[in-house]
Order: sequence, then C-alpha cells, then structure tokens
Amino acid sequence: MRPTLAVVLIAVLAPASLQQIMPPTSQQQRLPVQPPGKEDLYSDDNPPPPRIKFSSGTSSGTADDHDPSSPDKYHPSQIQPRISLAEAIGPQRSISSFGSVARLRSPTSDLLSDPAAKATVLAPLNSAIDALPRKPWESPSDYSALGDRAYQGQQGQDRANHNLEQFVKAHLVMRAPWREGDRATTWAGKQVWWEEKDGKRLILPDGVEVDRVVCRVANGELWLLKGVMNYQ
Repeated sequence: MRPTLAVVLIAVLAPASLQQIMPPTSQQQRLPVQPPGKEDLYSDDNPPPPRIKFSSGTSSGTADDHDPSSPDKYHPSQIQPRISLAEAIGPQRSISSFGSVARLRSPTSDLLSDPAAKATVLAPLNSAIDALPRKPWESPSDYSALGDRAYQGQQGQDRANHNLEQFVKAHLVMRAPWREGDRATTWAGKQVWWEEKDGKRLILPDGVEVDRVVCRVANGELWLLKGVMNYQ
C-alpha cells in the first residue's frame, strides 16, 4: 500500500474507532435527582428541594460530592453558617426519600428551617428506607385494628401523615453539636447516644451505623445513616 493512501485511511477510520472505545460523556453518566419509583413524592404542593451549592477549600462541587471513604468522614471541615438544615438536605440525592418525607408536614419542615433549632438530623439513606419491610407511613398496629381499611379515606390519610411525622421525629436529635457519649433526646421522645467502635460511629441503643457527617450549618448538623432508627 502506498504511504499516502495509508495516511488517508488512518485519518478516516480513526474517529470511528475512537467513538467505540471512548466512555460515555459526563452528561450520560449523570444520575437522576430522584431514584426510580420516587418521582411521585413531589407535587405542586410539595416541590423538590432547592439545589444549594456548597463551597469548600478544595472543591467547587456540592456537599453530596464528599467521598464517604475519606478518613475524616465524621469530621467535616466545612461549616455553612448561613445555610439551614432544610437547605443542607436539599442537594443530597442519597437521602431524597427522607428529605421529601421531612417536608410533608409543617412541624418537621419548620424545625429544619428554624435558625434557633440546634438539631442533629439522622437521615437514613434511600437504600435503608427501601429495605424496610413496610412503608414509613404504615403501622402494624393500624393494620391489626383496621385491616385493609387502615389507610382509606380521610381518616386513613390522617393516620398515614401521623406515622410519617413520627418517622421523621425519630430521626431528629434535639441537640447540636452532639458529642460522643452524651445522652440526648429525639423529637419522638427517645433517649439516644453515639459511640465510635472499630472505626465506625454507631447510634445507640439501636446500633445504627453512621455513613458520614455531611456538614455543620447554622441550626445543626446533617448525618447520614446506613439504617433506620426504631420509630414505632
């Protein structure tokens, strides 16, 4: 083959070959804001949380970009004194299920926005909520008393809303900062504390592992949990 012809063939075939081996673009790899099956948690009356940008000394991304395997995952360096817990929860796609539930009722949504709240939010990951044997608004006692009619009609809706509110309150500790060994009370009235064992932070007495501490904000701290606190 003549050298000139070989050069022409390489120039023509190279782009097509590169397209086959190049990885998808960042646009194709981007994850949806909501995991599949969760889209119906939002409505006109319950809009999706705002997308708040968090700044740090080393990254221009959001707070959700933090590496959970980092050795300082329990001790975030960033402090956001002008941001509330409600705003901190917003961009966290990994806890979008809990974030949506927390905004459904005014008592809990108001607390997250209250600058004087000083609370620690123990937000279960989406995977932890998906692993529950029943939905957060379902209660075995309701089914025992009312059967399949437990959540039908207006009274059923009221029961479901009450159960959701209790679920969120069980994950709100009314203290921030919250130090190791300090016994604090959740909004649901349960006494809890935490300890670090073998490099893991556990919420006791339930023994739920903390995935990471996301940030400290004006009215508290946001912790992500690998499990769900006992809420019934």
